[in-house]
Amino acid sequence: MILKLETQGGNVLSQGKVIKVSGPLVVASGMQDANIQDICRVGHMGLIGEIIEMRRDKASIQVYEETSGIGPGEPVITTGSPLSVELGPGLISNMYDGIQRPLKAFMEVTQSDYLIRGEEIDVLDQEHKWQFISKKTIGDYVEAGDILGVIQETKVIEHRIMVPVGISGKLTHINSGDYTIKDNVYTIEQANGEEYQGTLVQKWPVRKGRPFKKKLIPTEPLVTGQRVIDTFFPVAKGGAAAVPGPFGAGKTVVQHQIAKFSNVDIVVYVGCGERGNEMTDVLNEFPELIDPNTGESIMERTILIANTSNMPVAAREASIYTGITIAEYFRDMGYSVAIMADSTSRWAEALREMSGRLEEMPGDEGYPAYLGSRIAEYYERAGRIETIGSESREGTITAIGAVSPPGGDTSEPVTQNTLRIVKVFWGLDASLAQRRHFPSVHWLNSYSLYSDDIGSYLDEQYGSNWSEKVTRAMNILQREEELNEIVRLVGVEALSDRDRLTLNTAKMIREDYLQQNAFDDVDTYTSFKKQIAMLTNILEFDHEANEAIDLGSYYLDIMNGTEELRDRIARSKFIEEERVSEIEALKREIDLTIRQVIQSGGED
Repeated sequence: MILKLETQGGNVLSQGKVIKVSGPLVVASGMQDANIQDICRVGHMGLIGEIIEMRRDKASIQVYEETSGIGPGEPVITTGSPLSVELGPGLISNMYDGIQRPLKAFMEVTQSDYLIRGEEIDVLDQEHKWQFISKKTIGDYVEAGDILGVIQETKVIEHRIMVPVGISGKLTHINSGDYTIKDNVYTIEQANGEEYQGTLVQKWPVRKGRPFKKKLIPTEPLVTGQRVIDTFFPVAKGGAAAVPGPFGAGKTVVQHQIAKFSNVDIVVYVGCGERGNEMTDVLNEFPELIDPNTGESIMERTILIANTSNMPVAAREASIYTGITIAEYFRDMGYSVAIMADSTSRWAEALREMSGRLEEMPGDEGYPAYLGSRIAEYYERAGRIETIGSESREGTITAIGAVSPPGGDTSEPVTQNTLRIVKVFWGLDASLAQRRHFPSVHWLNSYSLYSDDIGSYLDEQYGSNWSEKVTRAMNILQREEELNEIVRLVGVEALSDRDRLTLNTAKMIREDYLQQNAFDDVDTYTSFKKQIAMLTNILEFDHEANEAIDLGSYYLDIMNGTEELRDRIARSKFIEEERVSEIEALKREIDLTIRQVIQSGGED
């Protein structure tokens, strides 16, 4: 059987034959008319592959499916187009593999729990009818990026149908109604007289960033509901963050928490080379979770891309680009999008494997020399932008990538190249994880370059001197580290009452504020208003207790006299969001209780 694959014009672009197979890398000769990044069909089974190197008439093709059984002499046919994704209604709530094959539909069509090679499945449902509501009228002049109409894709996401890039002109046909994604919904007469017949779907090559007018400086915080992140190491909408940490430190849980609760419109979650049971957890948990911002299921605004560790390694390399391209599409609609990549280390390992098979000169630890530029290329596609088109809109993509350095060694190439690009570093600490302190983001090793801008933004929004409180809390934690050195040498009894109070306050910040239980219905998410109330109470206690020491009270008297009060401060994390006023009311009780301690001390 000879595979025949024809282009739209009816002619085969280039047909070669396999001369070498090395795992996911196939070399074909007779490909002189092909181009780099062309998608090919390899062998009699028609496996999907992408040309990644050309030498004379020989093309090196990374195949996105298992290549066992492919032998020399089998045909290779190019399609003449790069790896692209279909962008249109039906993306939300779906789960795809690294090259955008819908996994649920794939299972239903093939009647198999495994990926059957050579199968072609429609990315989006071809038969479903969407209710399209036109926002333009016949005769309007439109340009690329303009919104032609909307479709209510889920309860919370309005899918905005945009004029594709490179198209502009006068609308000669557009009607509201029920359409499938194949139907002609609108017609645009272009300047050269040609008519563009538009559908609800557009295609875009994954390795090419979608255009925008200009990049803007990110200022608004991405509120995650995780106190250690929102307080000390915030990330801005349109920013980029890295979560490095050793095995078991909680990288995946941190990303899951952000995907569940962050104040973004859409989440794209890319499981890149991770264990299959982690994606199973996502599939089981997400539909049951209620988004605190919308009151609907989290899946109503989530797109999943799964390329687990037992799936083809070449597709793992593509999955990151598939995810960021889908994120850019929704960004162009004016949405704020968060993309989670778990983990970029597995993606870099796929790069290393393909580079080794191409016999390229290796860089540090065997990674390709272009590792740094590929990582930068990915994170640079995040940002806050002004969209193209005659209508002014803003959209953001926040990129959060987990990094899995071997043995937790953050000096390895993937982590270091990532830290050169991102502005937020959430360093997970194995010792904290072993002590069951989660999220195990270490407050002395992590940093955020957005802290000042976001602090100013929050001061303006809430008028709570937030920046000052955060600085005070961090100073207490840093002072604790210094005092612990002394305690290890001479014991806690050698410290002054004031220093012992500092240790106690630092413990309250760590255990009562920073430590958070992702599996507790209340503690799993903390609104910013509740975070302000909780941290204010701890710092108020520290301030009042220090004043009591100034007035002659003893540290032990303060501790004995405030035991019940400190217990109530500690339990604040389990108070529901609707009862935040109870936490705020504690501040007055702190003043009264410390005053009573001072008075009782005076009577003695």
